[in-house]
Amino acid sequence: MADTRVRIMKDGPIKVETDGTLKITDHDGTVVPHREGRAVFLCRCGGSKTKPFCDGTHSKIGFAGAEAAVTAADSSE
Repeated sequence: MADTRVRIMKDGPIKVETDGTLKITDHDGTVVPHREGRAVFLCRCGGSKTKPFCDGTHSKIGFAGAEAAVTAADSSE
């Protein structure tokens, strides 16, 4: 079984790594090509010109992501 790791980078993209095959699809189910066997960085700021992939725009526009994950109990207040 493949091990997949997803890490939200501080004020940056979402990093996805896997020991297996990673399939990325758009909203229509069309496969989005990427280089297999390498980490994938997905845009979180919305400013990338290469969406869904990060192109570093977050650092140019001063994107500030959440400092920590919010649990379901925290969000119900």
